[in-house]
Amino acid sequence: MTDYISFQDQTFVPVGVDAGLSISDGDPVLRVIKPEDNMEPDVPTYAQLVGSDFHNGTIEVDVRARLSAWADIDCRGFIGITFRCSESNDRFEGFYVRPRNGRSCTEPQRRIHTMQYFSYPGYTFAYFRERGIADFEAKADIEMDEWVHIKAEVTGAEGRFYVDNMSEPALVVPKMFAGEDARGGIGLYVDNGTDGLFRNLQVTYED
Repeated sequence: MTDYISFQDQTFVPVGVDAGLSISDGDPVLRVIKPEDNMEPDVPTYAQLVGSDFHNGTIEVDVRARLSAWADIDCRGFIGITFRCSESNDRFEGFYVRPRNGRSCTEPQRRIHTMQYFSYPGYTFAYFRERGIADFEAKADIEMDEWVHIKAEVTGAEGRFYVDNMSEPALVVPKMFAGEDARGGIGLYVDNGTDGLFRNLQVTYED
């Protein structure tokens, strides 16, 4: 079953963010902003789709990241999705992009960190970086303040993540940390310094 989410009709609950409907290029979008007074990264900061219960399937959405007025050099336009979110928001899987690390970035080390998988609470980007684990990041040819299509295909413990019109996933995670039986809500995610827009959310539920 595939749901094409209308941002005019569906309800999103803000979790650690400010969220509301807006218009971009004449189309209704959801605007999600992480407030300046919450600077802890990779925590529950998303607008959660009411009534979503996701286990296996596909999540697709167009995202557009802009920087908030207070954003600094470490704010990379973090924007993406969360899935299999627990009711208490104390557990979820996540995938996001860092458009500021994309094609205009002149720092090679940052370019390889344009896409990120993480699993809250135990396996954040800081956990991976501190241990030199590079398996959960990848490059992507994207840019700030442009629409980017992202897609997650989830089957059991495996996650396959795409950006724009890739025929093959840019990032494959064979064993996501929450395990093959995890299920729960879907969220539209931003992190530090991001003023994010979302449109064309499509969810295919396989079970």
